[in-house]
Formats: sequence, structure tokens, C-alpha cells
Amino acid sequence: MLPTVDAFRRSQIAIAALFCFLGFHYATWASRLPAIKARLDLSASELGVLLLACGAGAAMSFPLVAVLMQRLGSRRLAFLSALVLGAILLALGAVSSYPLALAIMCADGIACACLNAAMNGQGAALEVRSGRKTLAKLHAMFSGGALCAALCSSGMTLMTASLLVHFTVAIVVLALLMGVARTGLLAEDLPSPSQDGGRLGLPSRVTIWLGGALAFGTVTEGSMTDWSALYMTEIAGASAEIAPMGIAVVSVMMVLARLFADGWRTRWGDRRIVLAGGVLAGSGLAGALLLGGVAPALIGFGCVGLGMAAVTPSIYAAAAKHGPGALTIVAAMGVTGLLAGPPAIGFVSDATSLVWGMGVVAASALLVSLCATQIRWSLGAGPGADADADARPASPVSLDASERATPSLPVRPSPFTGQEL
Repeated sequence: MLPTVDAFRRSQIAIAALFCFLGFHYATWASRLPAIKARLDLSASELGVLLLACGAGAAMSFPLVAVLMQRLGSRRLAFLSALVLGAILLALGAVSSYPLALAIMCADGIACACLNAAMNGQGAALEVRSGRKTLAKLHAMFSGGALCAALCSSGMTLMTASLLVHFTVAIVVLALLMGVARTGLLAEDLPSPSQDGGRLGLPSRVTIWLGGALAFGTVTEGSMTDWSALYMTEIAGASAEIAPMGIAVVSVMMVLARLFADGWRTRWGDRRIVLAGGVLAGSGLAGALLLGGVAPALIGFGCVGLGMAAVTPSIYAAAAKHGPGALTIVAAMGVTGLLAGPPAIGFVSDATSLVWGMGVVAASALLVSLCATQIRWSLGAGPGADADADARPASPVSLDASERATPSLPVRPSPFTGQEL
């Protein structure tokens, strides 16, 4: 148990710094893809392969992540992966060889999967030990970090064309974030609900459904970021000035929804939130594609941002209940969807049209809801059961003797406007 409210706040801020770190890192190199493409003299297909290398690294990472989580714990794994991601950013700023760039991006996917599993493990442990929902607010910080990185990239591009200089400045920001994280990360992870919960082995049925739901959800999120502006110009007929509003609507709706999503999770439960979110995102985007035009597109994109906002934190929270082994596999599948999904949508669009590519995105959102019906959201409940316990503050897990003697944390409103960090 966390003994005081101050301890909860300190841990919440520290874990939020990890989420902000990953969002800032990801958006830093993603925002400079045109410069990387020009520097390495890449074709569009070669750039797609470069992005797929990152997704492939994430997809192959889950055995390694599971072992590292078991041996190091989420706290030490977070710091180790952060160091690796900083080094990768420097290497990407200096690389001049395409094969070496592929290796760097593959390593980036592995390190992102490690940090993703570690930070969500920390967030899930904080929720259970405090009895308060907070994962949605933490995930909002990922979006906030990405937004800050985009603004930083815009400013650095005006000041210098050097990728190495830009990425060095970004590393300074990342180091400051890790300094914040160092002050309050939890020393212990959640225990496994069963003896083999932390061991590496074949994933259980519920782990596969959780991983599938998260992968489809992150495919939807990532693809909207990468392809919405192009859809606005090429299909909806928007002007160059209006086209960026597609990304803006998705991002703003997602961040705003995550300010309040923990309250929704407490009131209605994770299962209902994921089911409704997938249906809203998929049907809203499908309707926009059928109607065509700028206004329907913006409304549909807003539905995606609102619907998918609480999906990711809810699934991570459910995975954590089934042990660190399940959490690491689900986290790796989520990162794979985020990194490999957008290039895959690009290949579909090249083979057919961007409308069909965006149609695959809408289908991915609906598949999130389908997977949610097969997930055991609470231990002891059957697949698809809507556990009432989900809608109440979580009970503390069993701890060692010294922790059991610690008084419970009083339930009080979050200091961050009740819903946001």
C-alpha cells in the first residue's frame, strides 16, 4: 500500500514522466522522417520498410521483455530502456547507412516495447495499491509528450537542419524527464495471480484476446495520426490549411477524453468503456468514409479520438490483473500495432485506395469491441462477463508482512483537476 496521498502523487508524477518520455521520443524521430528520408536518399517503399523494421523489433521483443521484467522488475527495466532509447536517438541522428538505419530502428522497436511494458506495469501497480484509477491520465501524458516533441521539432527545424543537433537537444529533455521519474517509481511490481504468471511460456486464451484488442486499438490510433491529413487532402478535398485539422481533432479529442476517462472507468467499468469505445470509433469513421467531405471526416475523426481514448489504459489494467507475463505479451502486441499498423495501412492503400485503407482502420476499431466480448475482465468472471468489481475502486493486492501493516491510502480527488496530470 501507498501510505499517504503525497506518496500517491509522487508516484503518479514519476510514472507520468515515463509516459511523456516515450511519447516525446517517438514523435521526435517520427517528425523528422522527411529529413531522414532525404539524408539516406530513400524511396517511399524503402522508408516504409524502415518503419516496418521498428514494428518488427517490437513484434519480436516479447520473449525478451518477459525475461527482463521478471529479472529486473519494471523500475530497473524502465531506466535501462530509457538509456537505450537515448543512445538510439543519437545513432539515428548520425547514421548514414540504410542497413545500419534498419538495425537501429529494429532496436528502437525492442526498447520501446521494454519501456512500454515497464511503464504500464508501474501504472497498473499504482492503481491496484492505491485503489484509484489513473492509467488514462498517464496515457494522456504520452499524447502530451508527443505534442511537445512536435512543437520542439518545428522550432529546431527553423533553427538548424542538423538531425544530430536536434536529437541532442531532445536527449536533454528526455534526461530531465528521467530525473523526474527517478523520484517516485514503485520499487515492487504486482505479484502474479498464479505461480506461473510471471514465467515465459505459451500465452493463455485471455492474453491472446487482450493482446488482439490492444493491437487493433493501437493500429487505429497510429494510422489516424499518419494517414488522416492525406485523407483530408486527397479524398475529402480539404485545402492545405485545413488538412492538419484531421490530426488535431483526433489528438485533442483523445487528450481531452483521457482527462475524464478514469472517472468513466470507475463508474461504468473497463469492459463497457472498451466495448462502447470501439463501436463509436469504428462506426463514426465508417460513416465519415461513406458520406465523404470535410465536415463528416472531422466528425468521424473526432469519434475515433473520443472512442479510443480509454481503450488502451483499460486493456493494460486488465492485462496487469493476469500477471506480468500477460502484461508483457499484451504490451508488446500493442507496440507492434502502433509501429507496424500505419505502414500496413499504407500498403493496403497503395494496392486499392486510401478509402479502403481507412476502411481497414474502421474495421480495426470494431474488432477491438469484438475482442472485448471474449476477455475475462475480472479474475473469477467468465469471458465477456461484465465484472461489477471493475466499476469500484480496486482492492489492494496481497503484499508482504511489512506492507500489510501500512494503513490504507484515503480516497481523495486527484490533484490534477480530478482527471489529468
